[in-house]
Amino acid sequence: MNNKKIGIFDSGIGGVTVLKEIIKILPEEDYIYYSDSKNNPYGDRNDEQIKKICNNIVHILLQKNCKVIVIACNTASAKAVKFLRNKYKKIPFVAIEPAYKMVYDYEKNEKTLVMATKGTIESEKFKLLYDTYNNNKTTLLSCVGLAELIEKDNREERKKYLEHILKPYKGEVKNVVLGCTHYPLIEDEIKECLGEDIKFFNGAPNLARHLKNILKEKNLLGKNSGKIEFIDSQNLKEKEERFFEILKEENTRKGNKKISKLIDLK
Repeated sequence: MNNKKIGIFDSGIGGVTVLKEIIKILPEEDYIYYSDSKNNPYGDRNDEQIKKICNNIVHILLQKNCKVIVIACNTASAKAVKFLRNKYKKIPFVAIEPAYKMVYDYEKNEKTLVMATKGTIESEKFKLLYDTYNNNKTTLLSCVGLAELIEKDNREERKKYLEHILKPYKGEVKNVVLGCTHYPLIEDEIKECLGEDIKFFNGAPNLARHLKNILKEKNLLGKNSGKIEFIDSQNLKEKEERFFEILKEENTRKGNKKISKLIDLK
């Protein structure tokens, strides 16, 4: 039996949208989720800062017996995954990225809005993805501050923000690429601004399938109890509570939670 764990991290609890998809197809794995509230948001930081932050988190996750690392943050994936793979050559890294290729594959003739952080949109990794699959009907929207509003869980603030930034696109776009793992948490609110016929594209389901394939190829599939350990870098109890509340709403875990003592990221 492989008793090692799957490590997953994000700048906050947004990566729970990735974990939900992973659990659906890997329910018997054990997980450690690292929420980096201390350094949130990543989108406004430079590349070197993000690499250093991610390296510290990976070091912690490896100390806690993780066999694979999932980067559940688009900005961290875009700016740090190459660095991390070069440094930790024996550890598989699976990184989320905006599901823009899916638009090309399935809905390339429709007007598309990519919602993402400034860091993701300006990254070389995303620019390559965009240039490769550009349908020439796409608008890139840098949603500065939106991930933080989702972390705060203030619906009224989010409503004002979304109405302001999405107003020009109502009735104009059919596809919305959710280029930040926080954004699937507010799909209903985005629909309220853009219309019910909006089609969302989210990279998490593809990442989950890719992760399972990697674990199979490397003979790392586990058969454990499906425990989830949550760590927040600022010891924020409310983050932990909301994290598990979201998982419970998705019926991915019921009464099967292993909560660690929260630690501070040094």
